[in-house]
Amino acid sequence: MRLNPFNTGNIKVRSSGGGRGRAAGGIGCGTVVIAALGYFIFGADPMQTIGMVEGVQQQSGSVTQGSQDEQAICTSSEYATEACNGLQSLNATWATLFQEQGIGGFETPYLDLPTANAWRTACGTGQSAMGPFYCPGDQTIYIDVAFYDQLARMAGNGGDFARYYVLAHEYAHHVQTITGLSGQVRSLQQQNPRRANQLNVMMELHADCYAGVWAGRNRNLIEPGDLEEGMQAAAAIGDDTLTQGRVSSDNFTHGTSQQRMAALRLGLQTGDDTRCDAEILQPG
Repeated sequence: MRLNPFNTGNIKVRSSGGGRGRAAGGIGCGTVVIAALGYFIFGADPMQTIGMVEGVQQQSGSVTQGSQDEQAICTSSEYATEACNGLQSLNATWATLFQEQGIGGFETPYLDLPTANAWRTACGTGQSAMGPFYCPGDQTIYIDVAFYDQLARMAGNGGDFARYYVLAHEYAHHVQTITGLSGQVRSLQQQNPRRANQLNVMMELHADCYAGVWAGRNRNLIEPGDLEEGMQAAAAIGDDTLTQGRVSSDNFTHGTSQQRMAALRLGLQTGDDTRCDAEILQPG
């Protein structure tokens, strides 16, 4: 995908940790290990595995930041530069969507590219093995770019669009948070725990669709093979594919491969976030 080079004036970027060390405080190591296993084996959102939901917005957790400036962080590796380019494009696309629909309150998220094995966030302790995640408490997308090599092995390709899909999916969770959707869903989950997984699948598929909307709105930048890369990535991280039958569909958290591909495709083909809302979000 041919994105414009980043301008640090258009993005908010930081890097947690000052080396591959341990972070002080936060949740226990055992919990982090469980979260990591949940992500790689069961496809679970590490923040949900730890039991952290949107209520953490009320917390003022401390974030350990590196001393590098944004330019240095974004040029520290090819993956980092790519992520900063993607963040700039996502900021511009969603700012325009909010403006077109007369929705106020748009805020851009931070992108954190950690350089430590573990680091503190407003949601507790993050760890590189957890994979990418969004923390609503500090409105930050955390991506240890080493994950992208794991993604390439899972999806069977090393294309940039697969990586942009991951970033756009986490960005979608930010949009869900600032619009209040995440809070509404968490409230429904608390009211009806039996539907908690079903509602979580809905939110994840909605985020996949929103990721597709970003790509669909930038269709002129898509290159041959990009769409196939995105579909392969979506298929590789479906609950049924990741668990290989070890977990029942009632316990899925992100949706099947087919569901994730369909949601991404809907956003790509329409470029319309309201279609995602109408066709994926369910009332009640």
